[in-house]
Amino acid sequence: MWLKPEEILLKNALKLWVTEKHNEYFVLQRRRGSGEGGGGLTGRLVGTLDAVLDSTSKVAPFRILHHTPDSQVYWSIACGVTKEEIGQHWDWLLQNVMRTLSVFDSSEDITSFVQGKIRGLIAEEGKTSHVLEDDPEKFREAHLRFENWFSLPPEEKLVTYYACTYWKGKVPCQGWLYLSTNFLCFYSYLLGAEVKLVISWDEIWRLEKTSNVILTESVHVVARGEDHYFSMLLHLNETFVIMEQLADYTIKRLFDKEAFEGEGALSDPLHVTKRGLEAHAKSEQFRTFFRLPKEENLLEVHESFLWVPFSHLNTLGKICLSENYLCFASQDGSQCHVIVPMREVVNVEKPDSGSHAVTVSVRGKRALRLTEVRDYRRLATTIRDRCGIGASPQHSASAEVIRGECQSLINHFEDNPEDVTLMVGQRDGGKAVSTEALMTVFHPQDVENLDPKMLKEKMKEQSWNIHFSEYGRGTCMLFTRKTRDLIVRGVPEALRGELWMLFSGAVNDMAARPGYYAELVDQSLGTSTLATEEIERDLHRSLPDHPAFQSDTGISALRRVLTAYAYRNPKIGYCQAMNILTSVLLLYAKEEEAFWLLVAVCERMLPDYFNRRIIGALVDQAVFEDLIRENLPQLVENMTDLSFFSSVSLSWFLTLFISVLPIESAVNVVDCFFYDGIKAILQLGLAVLDYNVDALIGCHDDAEAVTVLNKFFESVTNKDSPLPPTVQQAPVGNNANSAHSNVDISELIRESYEKYGHVRSEEVESSRKRNKLFVIQTLEDTTKQNVIRVVSQEVQLTAGQLDELYNLFKRQHFLSCYWTMKSPALLHHDPSLAYLEQYQLGFQQFSVLFSLLEPWAFCTNGSTLSRWVFRLIDENQDGLVNFKEFSCALDNLYCGSFTKKLKFLFKLHLPPDFDLPEDGVIKKSPERGRGKVDLQAYLKQWQNEILRKEESIKDLPRINQAQFIQFSKTLYNIFHGDAAEESLYRAVARVTGLLLLMEEAGRRLQEAGGPSGAGPRETGAEPPEADWSFSFEQILASLLNEPAVVGFFERRVDVDEKVSRAQAAQLKLTGNSK
Repeated sequence: MWLKPEEILLKNALKLWVTEKHNEYFVLQRRRGSGEGGGGLTGRLVGTLDAVLDSTSKVAPFRILHHTPDSQVYWSIACGVTKEEIGQHWDWLLQNVMRTLSVFDSSEDITSFVQGKIRGLIAEEGKTSHVLEDDPEKFREAHLRFENWFSLPPEEKLVTYYACTYWKGKVPCQGWLYLSTNFLCFYSYLLGAEVKLVISWDEIWRLEKTSNVILTESVHVVARGEDHYFSMLLHLNETFVIMEQLADYTIKRLFDKEAFEGEGALSDPLHVTKRGLEAHAKSEQFRTFFRLPKEENLLEVHESFLWVPFSHLNTLGKICLSENYLCFASQDGSQCHVIVPMREVVNVEKPDSGSHAVTVSVRGKRALRLTEVRDYRRLATTIRDRCGIGASPQHSASAEVIRGECQSLINHFEDNPEDVTLMVGQRDGGKAVSTEALMTVFHPQDVENLDPKMLKEKMKEQSWNIHFSEYGRGTCMLFTRKTRDLIVRGVPEALRGELWMLFSGAVNDMAARPGYYAELVDQSLGTSTLATEEIERDLHRSLPDHPAFQSDTGISALRRVLTAYAYRNPKIGYCQAMNILTSVLLLYAKEEEAFWLLVAVCERMLPDYFNRRIIGALVDQAVFEDLIRENLPQLVENMTDLSFFSSVSLSWFLTLFISVLPIESAVNVVDCFFYDGIKAILQLGLAVLDYNVDALIGCHDDAEAVTVLNKFFESVTNKDSPLPPTVQQAPVGNNANSAHSNVDISELIRESYEKYGHVRSEEVESSRKRNKLFVIQTLEDTTKQNVIRVVSQEVQLTAGQLDELYNLFKRQHFLSCYWTMKSPALLHHDPSLAYLEQYQLGFQQFSVLFSLLEPWAFCTNGSTLSRWVFRLIDENQDGLVNFKEFSCALDNLYCGSFTKKLKFLFKLHLPPDFDLPEDGVIKKSPERGRGKVDLQAYLKQWQNEILRKEESIKDLPRINQAQFIQFSKTLYNIFHGDAAEESLYRAVARVTGLLLLMEEAGRRLQEAGGPSGAGPRETGAEPPEADWSFSFEQILASLLNEPAVVGFFERRVDVDEKVSRAQAAQLKLTGNSK
């Protein structure tokens, strides 16, 4: 590697270098202790310095120095890991530089020329380099050490590195921590003791910051059942965040193949950088906090004060700018934030240089004044550009023209409402979406009714109207402490749909894609998928006691929303609990609004909740357990196993308490959820347990505890609900024998905020990340155990051997995904499939792994024979091999009898039933939400598997002349290199000769016994040469007479040794195959 020329005053400092070659202008040196003559005390001391000091010139085993005869100053210009590498640099200097140096007159000119040449070479390398760090030279040096020490494939991208201490038991090892796209690596070398650690991110179970008596602060990593501690980090928090981001990136990339589509910095694992990870994390945090669409990215951040004239609010915070939104969040504890879509901005006033202020006017005659902005002029220009507002004086006139045109359009649509229907794509009257919330249709409010509940409802509405007058209404409303207080007290029925849309961010999603829902309805209705069948089955189970869902109006609206969403997001399709949630959304929101609310919940507010493995819900269960330990110590002391609360609370999280509370009480919980997110559900869960803590402590078993909680939920009421008895669900707790007095939902929510409101959303997100790794690895381990249980019934391999083989198989699947986003294994990975089908290998991945594990070394990576093996064991002929097919084939070769092994080799050479395309994949699994699913084909395949019988050797077809020749070649390849190779070759030759003689004799007998009426052949005519063929029985009988061949195939295979060697060579071989 060429180095930026660096001056070295002492040619042989500390006698650490030995000169290998030299001439008038250059010196090639070897690091003492490296290469020939290395080792001993000197080598250990030098190795220790190399591992501790941060400079490649002191670490690389070889280097080249430049000097001139009349100078004592030397310049380091190149270094190398191997003698071959440094030799190429040396030869290049001799051929391209040495001849030129003779034309210079002075030493200064020679040195200048050499330095310029080397810098030019480095610049050329930089054009194709992936290094985008602040200090490219230093990073290149670190990358050289990374490649030298760990021998990972050259595609592996180093992201960053840190000096740290790794604790090997109780022994501290000072060294370097390297974080790459797919691996966590550590290297240390102290006085001859080398410590090298390589852990792939997908193997990590836990990643957390810890502290104890010995280690004040450290990073704790759990992988492969082992604990690893890293301490003495100069920037521990930064290191931990990067590790967390890389682990999360790997999990998302390998388990959710669509996670980074459109993410320029992270879409290609070969170009991931520390800067890109940080930008992605900030944008994700920005979108989560402000509930923005996933397309938005954080572009600019400015500190400023926000002044709102009408509310007399002046608060310090940060302005966050994305492609389509201007957002502000306070930092002074006022809990104030505002979201301004660029579409709502009507004017940006001329910046005020005195107070460094920018004033933004929005629709509704409101303005936001942002003061003390350092770069206020650029901010004003950026907002104008993104809103399409010109800074010229004519802007106001053009704005008036636009307003006039808009008003004329509004007047036109008021006079011609049918045109509005055409505008939004509602062309088919039978498929027209509902434009009213179901509660408005089935329970219209009676203005004349002045009972106490309705009066209280009117008072709530008045409180909200006052709030709107002070802080605005609609998308640009300011969110403050007062907003949350109003939410806790309860949202009026008439405003619930509007506020849900606002708080969830669904209002922005709908505004960005007008007419999208109507198009989905047109495209999705009438389709037949697994999702639509499940939807039809659950339609009448959704709030069956509510009048809205006892009529076709409500059922049809529910069907349209769920079917449209399944069509939009086939990865989720439809999952149980979505019907219950959507039913409540339809009660208070219009149909299109309910659809966008469902999108916000499933894709933004409750990620990974609604899929087959409900990973998101399980993660939040783990977060809930952590909160119970922190906030309810008396419960923890008396109930050591908290997993009970995880199982009983699953429905709380999946349905937002709708399935356990009466509907009139559950909607208050939904109000809080849309404002505060999952934090509100966690708080309420803690409050429920706290309310029942004494009863739970006294329970003798789980069933009794479930009864206690069920009775409590039955006693929860909403005393302020204006809904009529026909809509409300009467609580069972009203009877005299109830153990609970009625609990008002508003009081329960208020108590949850007072006692547990200290739980911050940032802490919840951090706990989610910490627990997600453990949840996913637990699910993966369960999948492995289920697969091994099924496969072990059909093979002779032990459970331990199957466990190791499964780890190799799964690792090969992941290795094919490490350096690309478009591998067949990744594109066809679907966690919703059955256990056996979740991990499958295409031909390229299979070829690598099989070449490592097959017992006789007859299949080289990518060979024709390897393709034949793949084709043979791919039973369903889809171009993918699952673990069962793979392990059964290996079991046959490892543990099968001589006959079974020979039959396997015989069948390899039979003509194929199908051919593999270039990419090795024939078809992919059908998506759950979209596309016609041929259920009959699945049932037929299942029936065939049940009725499949053991294949008899008599059922095998004969092999022809060409196939037999290839079969013989395969046997020669298998025997090559064996100790008894010569005797085995002779045995095959004898068998081949014997079979040919038998075939020739058989053909002569057949000719002799031909038809009697056949006359003599014409004179000079040659008899036609018939193709000869052999049956498996003939080949088997012949080979059974050769003890050397039988002994070879019945020789015991050391499976554990094979697996161990494969584990050591898998990563390197996969990298080389690329």
